[in-house]
Formats: sequence, C-alpha cells, structure tokens
Amino acid sequence: MRIHLLPSQLSNQIAAGEVVERPASVIKELLENSLDAGATSIAVEVMQGGASLIRVRDNGHGIHREDLAMALSRHATSKITSAEDLDRIATLGFRGEALPSIASVSKLMITSRQSEAEAAWSIRGNGTDEGSESITPGEVSAREGALVPAAHQAGTTVEVRDLFFNIPARRKFLRTEKTEFSHIETVFRRIALSRFEVAFTLTHNQRQIYQLKPVTDRAQQITRVADICGQAFASNLIEIECETTGLRLWGWIGLPTFSRSQTDLQFFFVNGRVIRDRLVGYAVRQAYQDVLFHGRHPVYALYLEMSAEQVDVNVHPTKHEVRFRESRAVRDFLFSAINQSLADIRPDSVSGASAGLVAREQSSVTNYAQSPGPRQAPISLQVREQMSNAYNTFFNLARENIPAGEQLAVAEQAAHVESYPLGHALAQLHGVYILAENETGLVLVDMHAAHERITYERMKETLQQGGIKTQPLLVPVSLTMSRQEAALAEERQEYFAELGFEIQRLSPETLVVRSVPTLLCESDIESLVRDVIADISTEGDSARVGERMNEVLATMACHGAVRANRKLTLPEMNALLRDMEKTERGGQCNHGRPTWISYSMDELDKLFLRGQ
Repeated sequence: MRIHLLPSQLSNQIAAGEVVERPASVIKELLENSLDAGATSIAVEVMQGGASLIRVRDNGHGIHREDLAMALSRHATSKITSAEDLDRIATLGFRGEALPSIASVSKLMITSRQSEAEAAWSIRGNGTDEGSESITPGEVSAREGALVPAAHQAGTTVEVRDLFFNIPARRKFLRTEKTEFSHIETVFRRIALSRFEVAFTLTHNQRQIYQLKPVTDRAQQITRVADICGQAFASNLIEIECETTGLRLWGWIGLPTFSRSQTDLQFFFVNGRVIRDRLVGYAVRQAYQDVLFHGRHPVYALYLEMSAEQVDVNVHPTKHEVRFRESRAVRDFLFSAINQSLADIRPDSVSGASAGLVAREQSSVTNYAQSPGPRQAPISLQVREQMSNAYNTFFNLARENIPAGEQLAVAEQAAHVESYPLGHALAQLHGVYILAENETGLVLVDMHAAHERITYERMKETLQQGGIKTQPLLVPVSLTMSRQEAALAEERQEYFAELGFEIQRLSPETLVVRSVPTLLCESDIESLVRDVIADISTEGDSARVGERMNEVLATMACHGAVRANRKLTLPEMNALLRDMEKTERGGQCNHGRPTWISYSMDELDKLFLRGQ
C-alpha cells in the first residue's frame, strides 16, 4: 500500500484514543479548560455515568465568536505561541487536542459568551468530517453559518452527548453506569482539591452530589477536604508547610495510624496540576517507612509550588505525569519536609481525640472535639459527703499497702498533673500497659512498643553521629552481571564507599565486594548490591542500604526493649513517659503500631453515659 495522509476525522479519533479513554477523561479535559479560562464557578452535570450526557458550565472569560469554529480544530490553542512557551507552561491544557478529539467521538455543542460581548454563540460538532477539518483564520468567515446565536451568561458551556456513538467498539468497553460515575467522581474530587478558590458542583442523573463553596483560609480548606474525602480523613491530618530556594510545599499529611490498604486518598499537585508521579510516591514512602505497617499506604493532600521553568508537563498525552529538571533536589526536599513533620509529632501537638495516635473511626468513641457532650451536674451535698466518707475509708486502706516512696511520688504527681502532655503514671496494667493521668483525662501506654521506639531512635542517632562502620569480608563476594551494571558500579565506587561497601571490578562482567557495613555482615550481600545497582540506574541513588540497616536496628531495639510482664516502679514509668515526649516518631513503634492512646473526660463520660 502506498503512503497516504489519514483523513482528518480518523486522525482525530486516533488522538481521541489517547485523550478520551472514558467519560471521566472528558470531564478532566473540560474542567481544566474552565480553570484555564479563569472560572470561579464550575457546574458539572452528567447523565447515565456520562455516557449519554456531560455538561460543564463555567463563568470564565469565554471564547471569542470568531474563535469558536477554530476551537474544534486540532492543535488550535490560545495558551502557547512558540516553542519557547513549552519551557514555562503555566496552564493546565496547551496542546489544543481535547475539544477536537471529544468532538470526533461524540455529539458536541459549545456555547460561549465573553463578558463584553452583546450575545452568546453556539457551534456544534457531530462526530463526522464536517466541522472537524483544520480551520485557518481566513476561513472562519466561510464557516459563520455554523454559528448560532444563543442565550448564555458570560462564560462557556460545553455539552457532550452520546459519547462513542460512532465507535461501537469503544462504547462497548464502557463499564456500568455506577463504575463510570465512580471514575468521574474521582476526577472531580481531585480537581476540586486543586483549586480551593473555585466553587464546584456535581450533579448525576439530576441529583446533586457535591456543592462546594469557594474557600480561602486554612480552616475553610479543611472543611472542603472533609467534604471531599470524609471527616475521618480531615480529622487525622497534620498540617505541613516548608519552603526552600525555588520550592514550597504545603498541605496535609495523615497521621501514621490513619493509613489505608490502597492509595485512594493520596493527592499531589504541582502548581495546581493533579499528577501521579513515581518520584513523589517514592519520596513519601521513604518518609513513612519507619512508622507504617507493611503493606499500608499513607494519606495526604500536598501542594508543591515551583517555577514553571523547573517542571516539564509535556510528557504524557493525559498530562498526569511530569518531569522535574532537578528531580533529585525535589525528591530530597519532599522527603525531608515530610520526614521532619512526622518526626516532630509530639503528644502535646496531637489531640488525643482527633487521633490519640489511633484511628478513631475504628473506635466506638466519638470525637469529643467535634461533638462535645454534656457533663454530669454536681451531685447534692449530702450524697457527696456520704460518698466522700466511703471513698476515704477505702483510700486509707489502700494507702497502707503502698510503700512510703511511692506514696510520696503519687502526692507529688497529683500536684503537677498538668505539667506534661502524657501526664503522670498511676499504675501498671497486667505488666503490659501504663495508666497515666494528664490534665484532659486518661492516657494508656504500651510500654514495650514505647521503649522499642525510644531505643530505636537512639540507636539511629548514634549511627548517624558515628558514621557507617565497615568490616572486611574474610571471603570476598563475587558477582556476575551485565557489562552495563558492572560499569555503573565501577563509576559509582565513591557512592558505594559512602554506604560502607568496598567494590572492585575484576572483569567486564564481574564485581567483587571486599568490605560491607558492620551491621549488614549477616545479610544477603549479593542481592543487596544488585538491588542498589538497579536503584542507581533508575533513581540515581538508593535507599536500600539505609533501609536494611534500619531493619537491623529495629530488630535490635525490639529485642532490647522492656518485655511484657515486667513490673515497673512509678519513677520508672514516669521516666518512660518523659522519654516518649522527647522522642521523634514516639507515637508509633518500629512496626507502625501506636504506642499510646488517650481518652478525654468527655469521652469517658460518654462511655459511661454520664449526663444522659
């Protein structure tokens, strides 16, 4: 067959295969166009999961009458004019492919009016060659018959009907109405989280699902986060804000104990653009590695701001991926900011009711901060006197059996119960838990988990201060690998030395390991070195050695921590509480379990139905 040009309709449908995967893809493209048009209010209406109708209405700048026909032509855009503009793209869309691609697989109508225009105008695209060929400014007048006057407020409405009506094979692959709307809802939620200053509404089958008002301050932003992601998500967040040269990160990360079995509550935005990036995911996983159960995923809503020149968004047709010009600097910045925020969590910075380092949505206890309950009214004087006499009798009997030293400790801590976030120890329960009292209520501490975290953090600090100690191998380990891998290892010998390895290349395909970190002398050296080389080839460096060392330290800390059923004195218990308050990541043990929880007096009152 001879080489020939594809018909414009066919080329548009091929392009639509990349841009328009399902109704949710249409919603994404149209919402991004509305945001680029400066809209402050956007309404989305869909019918039958978007298969029969998608309508997006905004109050943006609108489209000039003479540009409406050109808007349906491929590569027609108002957002870039030259190749230099690709280096500093500040808009969400820029390729000019979305509208013609959508028009080639649906019955599309655009109605738009600029604020200074006297009337609105409409144009239709019917999924055929008519109306989809390339248009030049000189030909617009010939197409004016396609423009129809319309009544419309300032802004634009794009209506998409019968998606994939002319491509039965694609329409057959659409899922159920419920599934398709679930994808639409996911796209809507992500974009609504990207622009707090914009009002959004979503209606499905004439039933309003979301109505989000524009917000500005952080308190209102948290309210939108709760509306979109749920109250449990919003109640277990830590606010984060960090800035360095050319980079600013702000938003919220979830408490380690509020984790998920999937990544459905992970939102990351770069200059207001929703992205799913492997580099970002890697940095977040590294920051959470010491505080999460294996197989669990953190939750977050993070916003990275940087100059447009430092990020390339022209990587993928759907624009879900980006490429950072200084990827290592961005990754290190993200890791450092999130890791330090997690390390700074202290008992006095986390409300016991909002998390208490335990996910309250899994508990029967209601969050007292959100719904304060009534307290019991004071009882009458005579009854109080009778109860006081009875309790005094029991207290005197109990006090006779307490050693004099601990009696003094109890008396002293009663006078200073408000001094510490974790309060003062009262007793030990079954040799496992410490019961303590602080100014808000009751604190329960898992003494083994708490001591394990304290020991682990001290061991890591000692290792960092003393550097990585190496140990020569009595029998060097020989590795056979590809020429490329061996050359990479030889090139990065200094990097391996920083990790505690002495590596030498013996032949084009052979490496020998002569020294390893002392802590890892019992590890599988061959697998570890191969994994590090693989990481270097893809990421530029590797965190596997540090992770393996931390695993060894965690095991040592676990074996060295105080064991269950060991009786502690009150001074020992209080010393453990004070260490917990000073220890980084003290809210979780090395395996991700909580080390303490707290119940306020309001929560305890509700448990006992007091005041009801």
